[in-house]
Amino acid sequence: MPPRLFLPSASQVNWLLAIGFLAVGQALYLRYLAIEYAPVALACQAGLDTWLCATFRLTIALFNHSAFGFLAVIAAALNLLRPSVVLVAVGLAASGFGLVLHNANLAGLAVALLILSLARPAPAPE
Repeated sequence: MPPRLFLPSASQVNWLLAIGFLAVGQALYLRYLAIEYAPVALACQAGLDTWLCATFRLTIALFNHSAFGFLAVIAAALNLLRPSVVLVAVGLAASGFGLVLHNANLAGLAVALLILSLARPAPAPE
């Protein structure tokens, strides 16, 4: 009997879809309505103290260190070793942010690892 492959249930897939869409939507919002929108970007760089500017500064700091891509690759690699829905969710969200916010090399690698992890055997029940 071949080993059972890692396959999330239908409700888990629905949650993963929601997490993925929310992550990509938030990344698009930050990119196009804060980072690349000149009036907001200039106001935030001038010292405006709002939640959007705090998020803007945090996103820029994380982007400069490729944090989204590294987090996505780490979560995807751990998921490849030991499949888990939580690791898929973290890797999916970080990959969504990484792809939209120009950490595409590492985020693309993470997506490939996440797809590859679907061919891994599921962990044995304890």
